[in-house]
Amino acid sequence: MADAVRMKLCGYGTGEYEEKRSRFIGELWPVSDEAEARRYIDGARKKYPDARHHCWAWVLPDGAFRWSDDGEPGGTAGAPMADILRSVNVYGVVCVVTRYFGGTLLGSGGLVRAYSKAASLALADAGIEPDPEKAVLEITCRWESLDRVHRLVREYGGALLDTDYESNPSCAILRAELLESDADGFIARLTDMTGGKDSAARYRGK
Repeated sequence: MADAVRMKLCGYGTGEYEEKRSRFIGELWPVSDEAEARRYIDGARKKYPDARHHCWAWVLPDGAFRWSDDGEPGGTAGAPMADILRSVNVYGVVCVVTRYFGGTLLGSGGLVRAYSKAASLALADAGIEPDPEKAVLEITCRWESLDRVHRLVREYGGALLDTDYESNPSCAILRAELLESDADGFIARLTDMTGGKDSAARYRGK
């Protein structure tokens, strides 16, 4: 899996599966962090307030994953759903499968099959595509060129993640995310545009 292409959702997806009169409604959403994932989980509970279970699994953009069986026997719902997501190497996604109990116990094997099927149907409906690799650049720029640097970030389709206007009285320190394939071009353009007086480098964390 380490060499697999990183994937992302194309958008919202849903799918429904029925097993012995129990309904399993799968839904997936792209998410950027845990807080957003939890909002979608809460939203599913509000959307189907009379359902017996709202099981879920997520894989965040940083690779963190988690799941919940929400009252189903351990390992029969959330974990199989997470396995579906991880099997296609998709990141930044939360899946919720809502169950309306049909009156017949399905057993562990039946539950694993039903939750996996509902998640798979929702995933197929949403669709996945390669997720381009991103780079985070730390940019040091003088105050007089701050507006030009902001425009350059936008020109390259980047997004500002953080700004530090206090650490250095003579310059600002920005962190911006853009496509890895554009990073070297951005750095060269910034150097040329400012005569080497401003700089950018890949941010590796501290």
